[in-house]
Amino acid sequence: MRVDGNDLKEVMIYTDGACSGNPGPGGWAAVLMYEEHQKEITGYMPETTNNRMELYAVIQALGQLKRSCKVSVYSDSAYLVNASLQGWLQNWQNNGWKTANKQPVENQDLWKSLLSLMEPHEVNFVKVRGHSDNEWNKRCDRLATAQIKQHSAANQKV
Repeated sequence: MRVDGNDLKEVMIYTDGACSGNPGPGGWAAVLMYEEHQKEITGYMPETTNNRMELYAVIQALGQLKRSCKVSVYSDSAYLVNASLQGWLQNWQNNGWKTANKQPVENQDLWKSLLSLMEPHEVNFVKVRGHSDNEWNKRCDRLATAQIKQHSAANQKV
């Protein structure tokens, strides 16, 4: 159930996903900002793809929200942002999760999770230029790649 948009708290979320090899070990990160509050979350997967990490970062970030919000998600992933802004998500759903070429949509599990988590919120996706001068995008990139390095180093010690 959505609340009147005027009553919603505004949250900004910056996300990034990274992969060492594609597929390979991956990391994701998100920075959530609400008023003066800021929270960083990160994670790692041993075998994944860059696109999965980009999606997973947003899923994990939205999962942190405890009530309906007006959310701006900033990402350098054209895959993620275009799926929303260019109507791919709606088309995939309308076509039984098939692409325009009648092939199954990749990462359906994550797209479905994302849609479910978006439901109580007003979510707007914003494309940012990757590896540019955007402070929060750079922070997420550093956090995501640090997850890969941290786990790779830990695995080498074993």
